[in-house]
Amino acid sequence: MPRAGFSYAARRNLDLPGTTSGLSFYLRHRLLTEEEVIRAARAMHGRGADRFVTEVLWRTYFKGWLEQHPSVWRDYLVEVEAARNRLATETGLRAAWEGACRGETGIDGFDQWAQRLTAEGWLHNHARMWFASIWIFTLRLPWALGADFFLRHLVDGDPASNTLSWRWVAGLHTAGKHYLADAETIHACTEGAFRPQGLVMSADPLPYRAPPDPVSMPTDGMPAPNLATAWLRHSDDLGSEAGGPVLAATAGLSPLALSQRVHDLTLEAASGSGDPFDADRPGALDALATRLAADGTRQVVTLHAPVGPVADALNALEARLAVRGITLVRRLRPWDAAHWPEATRGFYRFRKRVMPTLTI
Repeated sequence: MPRAGFSYAARRNLDLPGTTSGLSFYLRHRLLTEEEVIRAARAMHGRGADRFVTEVLWRTYFKGWLEQHPSVWRDYLVEVEAARNRLATETGLRAAWEGACRGETGIDGFDQWAQRLTAEGWLHNHARMWFASIWIFTLRLPWALGADFFLRHLVDGDPASNTLSWRWVAGLHTAGKHYLADAETIHACTEGAFRPQGLVMSADPLPYRAPPDPVSMPTDGMPAPNLATAWLRHSDDLGSEAGGPVLAATAGLSPLALSQRVHDLTLEAASGSGDPFDADRPGALDALATRLAADGTRQVVTLHAPVGPVADALNALEARLAVRGITLVRRLRPWDAAHWPEATRGFYRFRKRVMPTLTI
């Protein structure tokens, strides 16, 4: 927090040690919440933390937008599978993809970021943008395979933030807006560490399609009184202090093999918060439902899981609970209920509407 004021605003674009908060893993799993982090920054810096607060709000925006357009996540998974099938038949594409993932393209910066990602599971936000832009426009690789590469390796990989960020770079999220990395910016923002050669300097965005009509926002479920109730936590939201079982799920992030680090750290975060059930392990959901039934549970209460593998696992668990006469109730955090509905268009409209409401 001491660096979340004007020093953050001045240095946040630099891909150098100490220029980011280091909180992304904890925000990803809501070991810390956006509200807590914004409150702490505002308490120390007041409006001097606005640039930092803006970056935290991107996470809320992406979550809210994808909640209203869940088919975008499903369509992305279809695109990953289609691109994966191309890898099986197009040897040139496969060789280029493998080289990019190994960091063997010969592009200064890009190769080091690819290797850093697979070794450490993390990249600076601007390095992620530069990497995505080079992947899409210079290497001309399928954007969905790049987003998948990130989700398989990022310890803070998030279906909403990752998918929509890649779509934004590609020009798929906002009509007419895409992002082209340039060598001089990279050189300046890495203080001379990298100056890539041969980057595409002019390119059209990928073909844009208007998003589907928004679906109804999730609502706050109300537990029934006087029922034997169990609290269930999950790896998308570990911030509650309640004990009991914890559901972790990562396999649905990609049809390809996930980094062991991503799986292990997700399970470790869940283990530190209660009794973990790894939804990626065969039979885990049945075991959890059986245990809850054996405990005499008639109602399970959990926090709403946003679009992604954990929400899918909860839907599968709900069916298993129902046959045992147990209902599943999803609570919606007040922060999400207040701000997700504002994520209807672009981020800057969202920020303009949300920033004045932040009394914290």
